[in-house]
Order: sequence, then C-alpha cells, then structure tokens
Amino acid sequence: MIEFRGAGPAEFTERLDTVIDIYTAAMNPPPEQISGRKTIMRNHGTYPHFQCYFAELRDPTGVERPQVVGFAYGFRGATGQWWHDVVSRALADQAGEEAAHAWMGHAFELAEIHVHPGHQGKGIGRAMIRTLCAGRPERSAVLSTHDRPTAARHLYAGMGFTDLLTRFVFPGGHEEYAIVGRPLPLD
Repeated sequence: MIEFRGAGPAEFTERLDTVIDIYTAAMNPPPEQISGRKTIMRNHGTYPHFQCYFAELRDPTGVERPQVVGFAYGFRGATGQWWHDVVSRALADQAGEEAAHAWMGHAFELAEIHVHPGHQGKGIGRAMIRTLCAGRPERSAVLSTHDRPTAARHLYAGMGFTDLLTRFVFPGGHEEYAIVGRPLPLD
C-alpha cells in the first residue's frame, strides 16, 4: 500500500541520499550532474513555504520500514531564486509583464516530482501532485518539464497544466523545456 507522508526541510535534507537515488533512477542524469543536483535540492529546502511529500510503500505487517518509492516537493517562488527569475523574465519577454506577474507573482513552484521506475504508471505521480498542491494559498502552480512527448508531459496536460513557454532552453543548457502552469486549487 502506498501512503504519502509530508516532510519539512529538516527531514528532506536528512533523506537527501534517498531523494537523489530516486531522482537518478527516474531521470538517468549524467553522473557528473548528481553532485550539483544534490546541492540545488538541499538549497531548495531553504526556500519559503517549502513542502515535500514522500510516497512510501508500506509493509502490511508493519514489520519492515516503509520504502520510499517517490517524492515531490515545491515552494513559493520569489524574486532572487534562479528558476523563478529566469522563467519570469522569459515569460515577460514573450507574453508581457502582466502575464508574467499573473502566473509567477504568487506561484507554487513544483520543483521536483519523481517516482522510481519500478512504480511508475500507477497514479503515484498524479496523487503526489494533488497532495502537494492541496490547500496551497498561491494562485498558480508552475513547473518545467522536457518539451517532448513524455509520460510526465502527458500527466501534466491531463491535470490541466497549460503551456506558458515551449522550446525553452535554460541559460547554460541545451535541452528544450516546456514551462507549464495552472491555476490553484487543482480541483
């Protein structure tokens, strides 16, 4: 049985090795990027209104410790945060300051959503997003995802996220991303 358990910044930081293991299994990044990703994630835990959920596979007998099979976290975006600033500028350039402020001015940024490949396709990612966004006071939820037909891209579209930017390349990068958003609450 899968259960979602909330974790604050301290527990998130304590379990960062587990988080990185799931991220690595799900994303298969080049090994040289893992250390930097870990630093970025640790820093995310210090952002305002940080919230994390772990998807845990529980032993029905209660004998074994729950196995973390997924995680999702986010925080309120704010000026001075790299992703927030880069996306806000690009959105303002393409759609105007008013649109950028409407989407990014009081946004919950879904920074990472990952499920171990052995547990994908079972609705865990969707349920984690719903759990993470439930009761959030922000007016929108925003995230970036690879801009190609992936399971994640399909999931977000199915949850009502719309494209804000497409074929977007982050500074220093080469891969194309879609920046997507939707108003909150999700339901």
